[in-house]
Amino acid sequence: MATTDFDWMGEALRLADEASQAGEVPVGAVVVYQGEIIGRGFNRPISTHDPSAHAEMVALREAAVKLGNYRLPGTELFVTLEPCVMCAGLIQHARVQRVVFGAHDPKTGACGSVLNLFDDSVLNHHAREVVSGVRAEESVGRLRAFFRARRKSFDTGE
Repeated sequence: MATTDFDWMGEALRLADEASQAGEVPVGAVVVYQGEIIGRGFNRPISTHDPSAHAEMVALREAAVKLGNYRLPGTELFVTLEPCVMCAGLIQHARVQRVVFGAHDPKTGACGSVLNLFDDSVLNHHAREVVSGVRAEESVGRLRAFFRARRKSFDTGE
């Protein structure tokens, strides 16, 4: 049974693999509450034609339904890639207590790489803790492999 950040991130990495198998960017997320996964998600914007269908969004929606509340105090979010601005905003509005992510996103990361919405004192709600780099190499490896394969298929016309 998962009990550590390393273990929970393992669940998110398994979901990232599902995303990749579905032709989506390999990002996975789980929401944990009182030691139990209450939300799971992986990227699905391509297959659902929904630009908001990021792994975090999918997992947080499922968690909200499970708890019967759009606020998710006391929850932890584990995601393989640093949340973007959209997802960081959702995390704040949902009142997620703790965010743990794997790889930094130097292009769209909103937890310190490009912006840090969780450190902005103007905003009134913040995750109490943000932890980065948990199983980062595994997260980055999946992303690199996905985009390498994608570039190769474009180069060969497949």
